[in-house]
Amino acid sequence: MAVRPLLLFFFFAQVRLSFSGELSSMESIPDLQESMYMVVDGYPCVRLLNLSGKIGCSNPGREKVVASIRRFRNANDLTQLTAVLVSLDELQDLLHRSIHICFRISNDVSFHKNIVGVLVESGAEIRDKLKGFSPTQKFPQAEFAPYPSINYEWNSMGSGIMLKAYDFPVFLLSESSTSMLQEVADKNEKVMNGYTTSVAEFDLVMQTTKAGTHDSESCLKEQTCLPLGGYSVWSSLPPINMSLSYQSKPIILLVASMDSASFFRDKSLGADSPISGLLSLLAAVDALSRVDGWNDLNKQLVFLVLTGEAWGYLGSRRFLHELDMQSDGVSGLNSSLIEMVSSAVNDALDALKRAQDSLKSENIEVLSSNSSNPGIPPSSLMAFLKKNSLTSGIVLEDFDTAFTNKFYHSHLDDMANINSSAVVAAASLIARSLYILASDNNDMHSSVLGAINVNTSLVEELMGCLLSCKPGLSCEMVKNYIAPANVCPSHYVGVVIGEPSFKPYLGYVDDVSRFVWNFLADRTSTPKENASSSCSKDCTNEDEVCIRAEINGKGVCVISTTRYVPAYSTRLMFESGIWNVLPPNSSDSMGSVDPVWTESNWNTIGLRVYTIQNGAYDHFILIGGITVTILAYFMIALARSLITKALKRD
Repeated sequence: MAVRPLLLFFFFAQVRLSFSGELSSMESIPDLQESMYMVVDGYPCVRLLNLSGKIGCSNPGREKVVASIRRFRNANDLTQLTAVLVSLDELQDLLHRSIHICFRISNDVSFHKNIVGVLVESGAEIRDKLKGFSPTQKFPQAEFAPYPSINYEWNSMGSGIMLKAYDFPVFLLSESSTSMLQEVADKNEKVMNGYTTSVAEFDLVMQTTKAGTHDSESCLKEQTCLPLGGYSVWSSLPPINMSLSYQSKPIILLVASMDSASFFRDKSLGADSPISGLLSLLAAVDALSRVDGWNDLNKQLVFLVLTGEAWGYLGSRRFLHELDMQSDGVSGLNSSLIEMVSSAVNDALDALKRAQDSLKSENIEVLSSNSSNPGIPPSSLMAFLKKNSLTSGIVLEDFDTAFTNKFYHSHLDDMANINSSAVVAAASLIARSLYILASDNNDMHSSVLGAINVNTSLVEELMGCLLSCKPGLSCEMVKNYIAPANVCPSHYVGVVIGEPSFKPYLGYVDDVSRFVWNFLADRTSTPKENASSSCSKDCTNEDEVCIRAEINGKGVCVISTTRYVPAYSTRLMFESGIWNVLPPNSSDSMGSVDPVWTESNWNTIGLRVYTIQNGAYDHFILIGGITVTILAYFMIALARSLITKALKRD
């Protein structure tokens, strides 16, 4: 279920009220709360499940967790429930040491029992100290590899901590909240034996924990979780003529992914992997859209942007399944037309070389991978190869034998991890290579390729829109197409809400998918003979789609073959409002290893920090109060007795 950047609350022990009237008075409970709490940002690690069990984080039970805040490096001897404040390198030491499980926690039971929450610091100086941070495996999703060498280390920085289960909450703090909590922890250290201490109250209660459903099959049955997934997008250039009963042009398929993963759910930017590939695809489409004569070329270009690839290649596997079923969402496509002959790879390599030669000034070099590699690196092509081993394809990467991205599948893979010039170079290479391939490698004048140029400003604008909060999804380009629900982008796949559809309710489609759909539909469209007609949802003609439908008064029908395709596990079926897990199908070799990822439901997620009195001090006050009360009773009784005697004498 969707969740936004979370709120942490700071409670100050002293509330200063003005009796002079100079400051605003407290007129209601909300006013009092507003004066007592300071709001900051944070991002949680949440509970995910698969057919084998659970991963991620959750409160251990049904109640909130309250614990004193201390720095991890100063918490060697914990004697009370503690929320530890850790740096990112300390997080790996806490959660994962040597055997993909927390060494310190697993070998010190008392230490483990007393750590009930983790607060993770963030900041540029913390990132600069790290050699790398990748919480996924050294061979991500090795179970889908089309070759046996699944122990190969593509991701040398991989620790695997995000694929373990933790029965305590973990939050990533924003930079501002990091400095605040550091002050709180330091204050707690100074007054270790004082009568007050600052505590963190974690509200990360998962419905699967409350219901006792600890795997995907049971939680889907009890409706305490939802399947991971979303909506992929494909588009063709030029648009496919749907009136033809048979499409004869061979298809060249360009694939990119738009979802990433992270230990922290809503901090999944994936700038280098995979969003740089998405940016290159969008920029290449824009460059090719300005070329005329596509109907005269020998091959059909199809652009496929997948979601769910970080979680079992949900997008590519579902797309291939719909192709087999010839569903409405892939009408106009035929898997037999996707070039799968061995010569296609050679043609593609030749096209890349020719495109490289035409871009000599760009310092681009295309090289074949090292022969020692076991096969292709983790990518969507794995799903295609597992489906049909005769599939021919090329994976374009910026590495050879291992990832150069030291922050793969982490919140640190942000805009600082890529540069626009590299994206422009990749987009230029792709655009020109595709044109050569679509022309069937026919001889062409260098001026033709020279006219295919990538818009550098577009790439920089896309980076700002999709990889940062400023301007984020509120940028003019995005707002020109959709009404975004969020400002800060996150490329976490999310969950499937409601029944999957090829014409989904747009409220169930995330911002990035809707933007990509509109962008591709616009760039791959052809002019209509008549003036463009306005629209708010659908168009009357089968070959048309309505772009900018979310913008009041700006929706317009264009001729374009652009479609949504649901992305969710091929082992799932939605029936009568309930998700059911299907048994493995012998015709689907990937189904037997499909984890069937789901995400736990929750009511609220929150974290607040406030000051409480020490329990011993409370006991002292209680005993003192009782003592004073007893003494007061005897004093009153004695005084009454004396007064009574005095009155009798009188």
